[in-house]
Amino acid sequence: MLRIRRDLVDAMVSHARRDHPDEACGILAGPEGEDRPERIVTMLNSARSPTYYEFDPTEWNAVYREMTGKDEEPIVIYHSHTATEAYPSRTDIARAGEYATLLPSPHYVLISTRDPDTHELRSYRIDGGEVTEEPIEIVEAAEYPAAP
Repeated sequence: MLRIRRDLVDAMVSHARRDHPDEACGILAGPEGEDRPERIVTMLNSARSPTYYEFDPTEWNAVYREMTGKDEEPIVIYHSHTATEAYPSRTDIARAGEYATLLPSPHYVLISTRDPDTHELRSYRIDGGEVTEEPIEIVEAAEYPAAP
């Protein structure tokens, strides 16, 4: 299960809406080993595409170094789908396989912005090409005390 603060969900959705019609992408970072997203890092979709996202390698390297320096790791990798449901595509699944060598076991959050009046937000674990949807518990900041 992914437990996440409402302000982080709102920030991801806002980023997805802002970048629409292109896919938005980014991460939620948190303390190493705690599976606890604490802050959003919006990233540039260097593909600038409505059907595909790609982290800019230079930006990704800088973000990764920053997280390492703060004893953080990517807890969530998120991106939007602009015309389809919030379900991983074959490309998304392949990309998760590439990330597996660098990242522990992130949650993959997809946000569909195909409907201009609402959004769909779902979370998955992707391991060895197998996609498993997981429940999301959205909590208020007061229910989610700061990490020690």
